[in-house]
Amino acid sequence: MKYITNRIKIHFLLIASAMVILSSCNKDLQQYPAAPVTQGTTPTLANLLDGPDLTIFKAAVLRTGIMPSTLAVPSLRFTVFAPTDAAMTASGLSLGVVNALPLTTLTPLIQYHIMPQTIATSNIPNTFPNFSYPSIFNPAPPLSSLLRLNTFPSTRNGNWVNNIPMTATNITAVNGVMHKMALVTAPPSRYAWDRINTDADLSLFKAIIQRGDQASTPATNLQGILLNIGANLTVFAPSNLAIQQLIAGLTGGAIPPGSPEAVYIAFINSANIPPQLAQGIAFYHVMAVRAFTNNLPTTATSYPTLLNGAVPTHPGVSLVCTFTGPVVSAASVKGAANATASIIAINPTPDPGGTSDQHFLNASLHKINQVLLPQ
Repeated sequence: MKYITNRIKIHFLLIASAMVILSSCNKDLQQYPAAPVTQGTTPTLANLLDGPDLTIFKAAVLRTGIMPSTLAVPSLRFTVFAPTDAAMTASGLSLGVVNALPLTTLTPLIQYHIMPQTIATSNIPNTFPNFSYPSIFNPAPPLSSLLRLNTFPSTRNGNWVNNIPMTATNITAVNGVMHKMALVTAPPSRYAWDRINTDADLSLFKAIIQRGDQASTPATNLQGILLNIGANLTVFAPSNLAIQQLIAGLTGGAIPPGSPEAVYIAFINSANIPPQLAQGIAFYHVMAVRAFTNNLPTTATSYPTLLNGAVPTHPGVSLVCTFTGPVVSAASVKGAANATASIIAINPTPDPGGTSDQHFLNASLHKINQVLLPQ
């Protein structure tokens, strides 16, 4: 028991490097070379929405009232990620639904599909992690009038926004560029902690985070970080069964999987799991970048977590994904001391129903079937 605990005990929680994560959503826009556009007054992005396969999206844009001040202005520059009619319908947004939605719901949805600069696919890196760039949607005006909710485009393994593929790219107008989308890219409305706090299958991971926060400072309080809109994270969240199996190993089977939840929580809060150990375990499951499974490498590659500041100083975690056709069919993450990789449960259905590519205001979250061990 003592051997196993010492094996994974984490004395290197000098987590100053981990706190690099709180990069603000409202930082100055990074400038990129604009894609070539024909100078003149037409066609504007508003004109491009006259396409026969964009009728529902155009109706939604018109209903928000933002068209005259944005997409119809030749002197401005925007990028529009435009879901086709098929994409809108597949996302449950028929013309009737769009016309019935309250503007408090519809306007953020449309604004999240628009970026305030011309971004061609040639401007989007094909490297890890996803490229981070703000939309025109401000999710919390009371916090700051400059706040913008980021999108996460990528040209790695295809052309994507977050985990939604583009179906046509670089359709130019005098005031920007349009990329057509296979589905609607919905803006998140919850924090990563909201999912962890309410998902019955993550209650033991929640307990480990809270135990670790007993050793934290305000700057290293993971619950607080997971509630911070300025954070930009990826969380690999072990299921309750994964943590039950770890505790079964730590206790030599004295607490077998399937024991009452209160038994596991009592063990997590006992001297067997000191707060620093719990904090290290929790931090090893979080990366300081936003990653969706479609942006993972197709050959296993190591990346740092909040626990280890750099690779190869510490091996971090190893990530890999497998594509079947245009979509991810399998993905995994492996801790340095794990004998086998932890499997990401592939189901990108939006929060709260899915288990992979769960998109939150401050993180993406993927459920895994093993606890990651750093040493």
